[in-house]
Amino acid sequence: MTLTVSMFLVLCPLIFLASFIDAIAGGGGVISIPAYLFIGLPAHYAAGSNKFSAFMGSITATTKYIRTGNIKLSAAIWSALGAVFGSMLGARVALLIPAGTLKTVMLVAIPIVAVILFTQKDRMMIVRDVTRPRWAVIAISVAIGLFIGGYDGLLGPGTGTFMILCFSALLGYDLLTSSGCAKLSNMASNVGSLLVYILSGKVIYALAIPAALCSILGGYCGARYAIKHGSKNVRVFIFVVLGLLFLKFGYDLIFTR
Repeated sequence: MTLTVSMFLVLCPLIFLASFIDAIAGGGGVISIPAYLFIGLPAHYAAGSNKFSAFMGSITATTKYIRTGNIKLSAAIWSALGAVFGSMLGARVALLIPAGTLKTVMLVAIPIVAVILFTQKDRMMIVRDVTRPRWAVIAISVAIGLFIGGYDGLLGPGTGTFMILCFSALLGYDLLTSSGCAKLSNMASNVGSLLVYILSGKVIYALAIPAALCSILGGYCGARYAIKHGSKNVRVFIFVVLGLLFLKFGYDLIFTR
């Protein structure tokens, strides 16, 4: 396809914003995937190019969380392993779906994701004191990575937020630590699905590389913001993401033909 300056002017700021929000609360895909679709990419190319830029941005944010100690590596590493395999399977399934159908699924599924997350609001706002044996932490972490990684490979939007919710609700981590664990796991799921899309030729590098640079900057700024301002602001950003999601996809479902 022919690339224009206007495509970059639309895409790059939105990818920065998506990565910024994703580093704080997860769910950056609710902005980044629509950005790629908006500039005219078919659904599979939008998903593949998005995975490339999302992966690059997640490296910076994940490194920041690890360096500051806002992550439980004993859980996050196991979750990451599960996420790699889950996302590869999910991406393979996505490639079997016709592009038009996949786009429709995205436009319908993402508002449903938001509804599910809104119904979990009270649970997300409460950090429970949970003490589990090591084997249980490993099993739960692998399950989080495997199942949510599978969803990430298939669709993606809301993956980080779902992971934050799971680490908080199932393992009792505070939301900042949950964000760090989710970021490492999400980076791993990006790796798995990205490999599938690259091997299938579904990444447009001329768009994905500039977007990746914006994603790296956004991830760095977002991680710094979350670490500096704490988990209260993480919660705020989670629901800001969901509000933006409803506005964007409500418009698409009503006015897009």
